[in-house]
Amino acid sequence: MNEAIILEDVCKRFGSKVAVDNVTLQVASGGLYGFIGPNGAGKSTTIRMVMSIIFPDSGRLSVLGRASAVESKDRIGYLPEERGVYRKMRVGAFLAHMARLKGVDGGPALNRKVNDWLERVGLGPEYSKKCEELSKGMQQKVQFIACVLHQPDLLILDEPFSGLDPVNTRLMRDLFLEQHRAGVTMIFSTHHMASAEALCDHIIMIHQGVKVLDAEMRDIHASHDPRRIAFRPVDDAHVAAAGRPRGVHRFDQVHQGWEAELAPDADPVETLREISGAIPCTRIELKRPTLEDIFVDIVTGGDFGQSADEVRAALATPDISADNAQESAR
Repeated sequence: MNEAIILEDVCKRFGSKVAVDNVTLQVASGGLYGFIGPNGAGKSTTIRMVMSIIFPDSGRLSVLGRASAVESKDRIGYLPEERGVYRKMRVGAFLAHMARLKGVDGGPALNRKVNDWLERVGLGPEYSKKCEELSKGMQQKVQFIACVLHQPDLLILDEPFSGLDPVNTRLMRDLFLEQHRAGVTMIFSTHHMASAEALCDHIIMIHQGVKVLDAEMRDIHASHDPRRIAFRPVDDAHVAAAGRPRGVHRFDQVHQGWEAELAPDADPVETLREISGAIPCTRIELKRPTLEDIFVDIVTGGDFGQSADEVRAALATPDISADNAQESAR
């Protein structure tokens, strides 16, 4: 399979700060990739290098078979983390202008296409409004339309759900998947790992500028056995009465019942049988580790000097990217 993007030993520094540290990766054509990690991990810096907004200090990259995105710009759709529409332009005129910049012919056909897209995302009545009159979520949807009007081969989305309510998040997710089914190569960059886990076929994790994981989602799940069992007892008193069944390290009460943390050498399936035999349950199941759990395990097991609580706190940090601060300081 051809590669849409190739990075080989790419590095980027901002003063004494190493933002991207010898990152090597490949994005296969037609793939749906999640590029994940905490804010400030180096995700946006990497994407900006792919887009030729900034350039690496060392290493090599190619985009759609060319030495830089500049040579392939009309084949790329890019939704940056920093939202930016031409505030004084009217929505329809802004979208038509952006499409023409990407080589789309103007005229009635383009206007119909703009109107069709606005109707699809629930913004038909906003066609003649100025962009500054729209809410942040509406502007987000307008910028997504601007990314896809020219039917790109590569779509790069940096924190695309920022500012969207749950209904519009679902709408945008469906539109992303529609683009993927049409054969578009997609990179979805976020620190919200649950979104990446739900959407993506392939995951690239980055932390402190270092790539820590690069694998198919199915292989990630296959290589990380469930280490917790979720269950709902008929009565909480049964948990205390059961003591500690074989294979259980401890029980934890959680919002929707209980969870058993497995002992290091326990077999998950055998332990599930032990618990169900000792405690009458209305529900019991192996709990697959989430991407966040896997990320925390990888990072705390490495040489990053962070505890699990510190890593989870970094993942919960609001969308104020350290990458932006680093670039603004240049």
